[in-house]
Amino acid sequence: MHETGPPGSSPSANELRAAFDRAPAYTLGMEEEVMLLDPETFDLAPRAPELLERLDDDARFKLELPASQLEIVMPPMSDAGEIAVSLLKARRALAAAADGLVRPAAAGAHPFSPGVGQLNRTPRYDGIVREYGSIAARQLVCAQQVHVSVGDSDRALAVYNRLREYLPLLAALAANAPFYEGADSGLASVRPKLCELLPRQGVPPAIESWEAYAAMLRWGQRAGAFPQPRAWWWELRLHPRFGTLELRVPDAQSSVADAEALLAVIHALVVWLGARHDAGEPSTGASRWQIEENRWSACRHGVQGTMADLVTGEPQSTASRLRALLQTVADAGETTAVRRALVHADAMVNENGALAQRRAAGRGGARSAARWLADRFLN
Repeated sequence: MHETGPPGSSPSANELRAAFDRAPAYTLGMEEEVMLLDPETFDLAPRAPELLERLDDDARFKLELPASQLEIVMPPMSDAGEIAVSLLKARRALAAAADGLVRPAAAGAHPFSPGVGQLNRTPRYDGIVREYGSIAARQLVCAQQVHVSVGDSDRALAVYNRLREYLPLLAALAANAPFYEGADSGLASVRPKLCELLPRQGVPPAIESWEAYAAMLRWGQRAGAFPQPRAWWWELRLHPRFGTLELRVPDAQSSVADAEALLAVIHALVVWLGARHDAGEPSTGASRWQIEENRWSACRHGVQGTMADLVTGEPQSTASRLRALLQTVADAGETTAVRRALVHADAMVNENGALAQRRAAGRGGARSAARWLADRFLN
């Protein structure tokens, strides 16, 4: 979720370089935001503090801003298959602790709850409430946040700039929030539009150098806009604390299998882009507004839309572009588990979370979709 806090010293360009140079090459980490549902009504249940007490200070679980949400934290691992094994264990532990209190579920947004909800009150979150008021209470959204280390500062910055161009494709594949306040929103994911109520959302700016990034952070601190780098809330950001690229574009995924598939795609894509940088391949130089046009298609139509080539403007179905991407990065999947996850990603092009939720809702509306999400949590 979104973070703020008292200002500290803004890092210099050399400090930023050092943080990304220290990071190992191509490790993978993840944070998953999970909804907590009433076991009878399947509405959001603001009982996260009670559930956290049942978990006995397990470091895998943390409070988030909404009182109806917990975060599962996966430390750096070698690949998507390894994270998936640990994620399933964490989801099972969460479900066991929640028994009789709530039912956990994962999606970009709840299918039918009111759009305003109860928030956890801590010193950190009180700062968010003071700054954003009632908008903060509308941030009842869940993401799958993926960290990938790149192992070299120059490579990390180059991959960051190239990765911006692929955010709409990843958003389309991960779209998993078609319902809002009990109605079909007409979008594949309503989460990006809710996030846009806050600043620094969507496609991030290109960054030409570490000096430029240090200047951006310094300006944000002096202006009081974002006193810490972690409040740089774009759908992709450089994370100086961990020396990683953090992708914040995916909706939370309903099943472990879907989450693993997205992790595998993102990991393989970053490895492939890193290799392209090492080979001297330049960026396309696409403008932010061009990427945002494709971002809208991802939000509105998901895997069933079209996206434009960022150089020629030629439209092509999103499904075709996704399958071409999967084929391109497949060689970066070095293990059987990762290759299996990429095959699952290909199946998600036919039916991702948004389409599956709509199918579930066809049997009884948005409430049936919420029940389906709860039932799918341990898959």
